[in-house]
Amino acid sequence: MSRFFSKITSVVLLSLLLVLGVQAATIEVISSGAFYATMEELKPLFEKKTGHEVHLQSGSSMGASETSIPNRLKRGETFDLIILASGQLEKMIADGYATKGSRVDLVHSSIGMMVRKGEPKPDISTQAAFDKALKDAKSIGYSASASGTHLAEKVFPGFGESVTSKTKLIVGDRVATWVGRGDLEIGFQQVSEITPFTGEKGSVDLVGPIPAPYQKVTIFSVGVANGSKEPQAARELVKFLTSKENYSRLMEQGLVPAAMAVETAK
Repeated sequence: MSRFFSKITSVVLLSLLLVLGVQAATIEVISSGAFYATMEELKPLFEKKTGHEVHLQSGSSMGASETSIPNRLKRGETFDLIILASGQLEKMIADGYATKGSRVDLVHSSIGMMVRKGEPKPDISTQAAFDKALKDAKSIGYSASASGTHLAEKVFPGFGESVTSKTKLIVGDRVATWVGRGDLEIGFQQVSEITPFTGEKGSVDLVGPIPAPYQKVTIFSVGVANGSKEPQAARELVKFLTSKENYSRLMEQGLVPAAMAVETAK
């Protein structure tokens, strides 16, 4: 009798494994820097929960870099999900690289300022204090993505040559790497792109979000890429990323869940 039940159990387990094998998928994901560290943290949790596997790559939301998400899509690289600034995702949808109606807003992200670990943190609590910090800085770094584009087009030019001459565009690397090495005195990037480089083992300190009127909150969204080989599994991942169980993890990275931001604004 025990052998009979043992055989039955083995058959049932084998059937379950076969079912899981059929259902399990490999999801190709590319994410811009603002959500990349968070995606790295959530990836194993999703994989354990569903049995799916996530292959994660990074790229900027915009810019001339060969590694930017738009340029990689235009070269014919294929993904299941793309995560980038919402405005750029809308362009990808309009150009046929992402599926119409698949956009889901993930988080709201603010621009932050950093200094090398242990260095004095400038006061940036007011517009006047921030102005002084920019003018006093010997060198300033900014990214080739959404935050950097905003600063380069809307903020730095207002200060003239005295500030713009000290700025450096960082392409294909994190601004925090340069600030942490001491190559730049201060740097700017999305707060969520700075936080992975802070802490006891980090190389930089977050000064804080920059103040109004210079701040720009960017919405980062996810969309299913056209030609996705695993659209159903990709949508499962989107559902997981937006679930309330992950809100605390998002906020630890300096991000505000999009649904929470919308609800707070009501």
